[in-house]
Amino acid sequence: MKKISIATIQGKWSGDFESNATWYREQALSLKGKNLDLLILPELFHTPYFPFEENADFFNLAIEKDDPLVKEWQDIAKALNTVIVFPFFEKRANGIYHNSAFVFERDGSIAGLYRKSHIPDDPAFYEKYYFIPGDTGFEPIKTSAGTLGVLICWDQWFPEAARIMSLKGADLLIYPTAIGWMQSEPETIYPRQQDSWMTIMRGHAIANRTFVIAANRTGTEGELDFWGTSFTAAPDGYLIQKADTNFSGVLFSEIDLSETEENRRWWPHFRDRRPELYKDILKIWGTP
Repeated sequence: MKKISIATIQGKWSGDFESNATWYREQALSLKGKNLDLLILPELFHTPYFPFEENADFFNLAIEKDDPLVKEWQDIAKALNTVIVFPFFEKRANGIYHNSAFVFERDGSIAGLYRKSHIPDDPAFYEKYYFIPGDTGFEPIKTSAGTLGVLICWDQWFPEAARIMSLKGADLLIYPTAIGWMQSEPETIYPRQQDSWMTIMRGHAIANRTFVIAANRTGTEGELDFWGTSFTAAPDGYLIQKADTNFSGVLFSEIDLSETEENRRWWPHFRDRRPELYKDILKIWGTP
């Protein structure tokens, strides 16, 4: 049995960098002394969600891997004695930018780095303008809180990524996210879109018999109303915890990693896989 205590911070862009940084820092430091194992922040939490438009000035929001903000959150991990998933807008080199996430160990050291693999280009989500597709592959990151399969937002729609992370030993799948409704869309489709988003990730939990955690943002930016609803799902897809759309603060959950083994004994999907029959999945759509 390995129970771990998890906190997910769901927040909204405050309107300026100083107050935004202060809010997230205070939310994190309020957890000191709570014997927390894992803290997860939303995608691009340290900036507004700038890809709602194409604007070259927004490249100035990117930070390098040795930025003071990175060091600050390494210190927070050490102060809390907690593993932290820290998404950020990464400047890798001049003209090369990624949508990335560090994982910090309890002592503040860097356990690993993931760079977002699937990059969208849709109305109000013009991420291909800003981000180079990630080159880290789907490699779980080993930590004292378990082996983490970190993926980012648009990655959540791809079962291949979840499967590979799980096959490589991830104890849980983690999706820092920034997703919401466009104000120009009819409100009648809002609940269907939100349900689709939750269902695909709960499906990853079920198909791989593993835990899934999504950390979304809330609030309004540009024409986007972010729908929050950060959640933790069990290996059978059951919702352990879920935030409201407008909630800003810390969402707590506790999971028992031994449930994965139990689920995989009763539902042996991995045992019955037929990889030799799956070669067609490597083909590009439309090719013979």
